[in-house]
Amino acid sequence: MAVRGAVPEVIWARPERTGRGPKPAYSRDDIAAAAVRIADARGLDAVSMRHVAAELGCGTMSLYNYVPRKEDLYELMVDAAAAEHVLWEPGGDWRADLTRVAHQTRALMHRHPWMPRLMSPVYGFSPHTLRYLEHCLACLDPLEAAYGTKLELIAMVNGVVTTYVRNELDTAERVRGLPWSQEEETAVRGAYLMRQVASGAYPRMAEAFAEDPGPIDLEAVFERALGRILDAYAPS
Repeated sequence: MAVRGAVPEVIWARPERTGRGPKPAYSRDDIAAAAVRIADARGLDAVSMRHVAAELGCGTMSLYNYVPRKEDLYELMVDAAAAEHVLWEPGGDWRADLTRVAHQTRALMHRHPWMPRLMSPVYGFSPHTLRYLEHCLACLDPLEAAYGTKLELIAMVNGVVTTYVRNELDTAERVRGLPWSQEEETAVRGAYLMRQVASGAYPRMAEAFAEDPGPIDLEAVFERALGRILDAYAPS
């Protein structure tokens, strides 16, 4: 339910220090780093104003003087992670540069497994995310396309990376909870699947497995998915 009298506010437009008085005990960077440490160690659901305040050694209510809402805290976290992007002078090959960006983003999300949950345009306009976006556009300077098309391409690449990493993380999380090894489960599920395919009820699936019995090279799948996105935007 909306709070009467509330107005939208961008955390980045809000001064870190308002009014006069003593210098704040914590900076936004301090707060973001504390929240990131919690999320990296215990997951995004463990991030709360109370837990961040405890990590910093201050009272929960005093933290609201720095960060009015939990959503603002998330925005600080995304910006802190975005600061880890290593930017380089584009080499003139937009496909190679954007592929490099995609691999770097994938590695970043694995360092911070909570990131895929916060990959939203809502959190995409902080100082470091804007710096990252400007870099992506610089990588695309050689591509003859409107900026709207270039932004769409960047969003598509980020979407592929986010989806792929989320699947990797979900799979790893599930495996950790199994009472048997991943290899044992894969063998049992594979045998069941082959029995179903061999039944004759799924002729197209049977042809697919005859054509390529596996195992699936997930790294190659990632490269192909990324390449096909780039192909779609290449000038004909």
